[in-house]
Amino acid sequence: MSDTSLRAWLLSDTPTSRRQAGWGRLYRLWCDLRTNPLAMAGLITIILLIVAALAAPLLAAYSPDAQDLSNHLAAPNAAHWLGTDELGRDILARLLWGGRITLGMVVAVVVLVAPVGLVVGCAAGYIGGLPDRILMRVTDVFLAFPRLILALAFVAAITPGITSAIIAIALTAWPPYARIARAETLAIRNSDFIAATRLAGASRTRIILVHIIPLSLGSLIVRVSLDMSSIILTAAALGFLGMGAQPPSPEWGAMVASARRFIVNAWWVPMMPAIAIFVASLAFNLLGDGLRDVLDPKQRS
Repeated sequence: MSDTSLRAWLLSDTPTSRRQAGWGRLYRLWCDLRTNPLAMAGLITIILLIVAALAAPLLAAYSPDAQDLSNHLAAPNAAHWLGTDELGRDILARLLWGGRITLGMVVAVVVLVAPVGLVVGCAAGYIGGLPDRILMRVTDVFLAFPRLILALAFVAAITPGITSAIIAIALTAWPPYARIARAETLAIRNSDFIAATRLAGASRTRIILVHIIPLSLGSLIVRVSLDMSSIILTAAALGFLGMGAQPPSPEWGAMVASARRFIVNAWWVPMMPAIAIFVASLAFNLLGDGLRDVLDPKQRS
């Protein structure tokens, strides 16, 4: 199939199958997204960060833990593009390997909390009654506390480390997803097609899983993309406070914490991981804004 015929097939106003309609909708969304330069800049930056983290063994010229005390706090130079830290470790190598930890924590949190929040919100919104009130009061309890404070309490109750940080952030991140999914469900649960599906004999579980959840995915994807920057900042804050990744792990927040005393005489040591955190957070925010414009019907009208 040539490019022209493939494009015509994707943009057809009369799709002949569900598969064609689905791919056509995705292609139209992509066409809308790529017209937003800021969103594309965010997407390209995220892709570059992920590729750099995955290719860390190939891109890093030094081991992230290799020490050279005779070359400690070296300014950026030809041998060490971003300089070295207080133990003579190459900062660029630690940033590349640290990207695996920081971005990996973000992915792990999203994989854990997005499905939970989606199912809880859709179930609460569709079933209603006492289950809805109980589930929403539970989410209110979690939303009543700042995320970082609650995450610190959870980590302190367990053991500081990457796994504990992921669990703590996940436990504090799911309520907003549940709220959004519930709001979407309340807007469509009395629709004619839901009523027709119910009259056809479909169970509550089937209606929620097959009909309501897919319609709530758009808003959830936007929320997730916007929330990733907050997850990065929370993970970095836990590492900075010594409750997340532990030394000598090259996690970005932990790198800033261990180097903060050199901010005056060796500014590049804490600034490089701080810039990495800023760039990653900004990229996810830019992409999230673009996805909101594309997926939100109110924004597109």
